[in-house]
Amino acid sequence: MSTIAEATEADAEGIAAVFAPYVTDSVVTFETTPPTAGQWRTKIRASAWPFLVLTGEGGILGYALATPWRPKPAYRYSVESTIYLAAKAAGRGHGRRLLDELLTRCEKAGARQAIAVVVDSGNPASRRLHAAAGFTEAGVLRRVGFKHDRWLDTLLMQRELG
Repeated sequence: MSTIAEATEADAEGIAAVFAPYVTDSVVTFETTPPTAGQWRTKIRASAWPFLVLTGEGGILGYALATPWRPKPAYRYSVESTIYLAAKAAGRGHGRRLLDELLTRCEKAGARQAIAVVVDSGNPASRRLHAAAGFTEAGVLRRVGFKHDRWLDTLLMQRELG
């Protein structure tokens, strides 16, 4: 049985462990150095929007958070959604459950638009997850990132809330 709850500073080590392989072994994030548990604790403390963890099987199976889409005041009702799962949790419906809960909490907190930035438009699992949750494609930014010796696109996906 897995549960979804607001992240606490005690979750930082588990969140760091989930995210690190994405940084070092993939192109699905533009981060190039995995954030430390201390950096994650700072993010958790500073979060003004929902920051959720999925726990089960003795640890953190994944996390999802919302951050401001852009810092300018007119964007204050738009959030960027982020979701990552541990490899052992993938393909079991956890991602959809976690994303749905994040979007519900964002809407309750006053968000009106959710934006997903899917790194490398060839990332089919993330694209399918967001499409299944009601996101539609809003555009592609071509060759905006360079990681692991290749240029990468980002696919912008958007969902109206509320």
